Amino acid sequence: MLRNFFLRLRDDERGVTLVEYGIALTLAVIVGTAALTTLGNAVDGEMGQAEGLMTANDPVVEG
Repeated sequence: MLRNFFLRLRDDERGVTLVEYGIALTLAVIVGTAALTTLGNAVDGEMGQAEGLMTANDPVVEG
């Protein structure tokens, strides 16, 4: 009885598409997160540079 259940499960491919979509979605989320993190770090660096230039040339902000 248990053997027959596992044999039927082995030949059943109905859930395979759902698993494939799940893997694709997970990969897309990982790649998107990495891209946005990289972009965020680059923008943060540029904004820090711009802030440094603005405050270095503004006598009101110093001190």
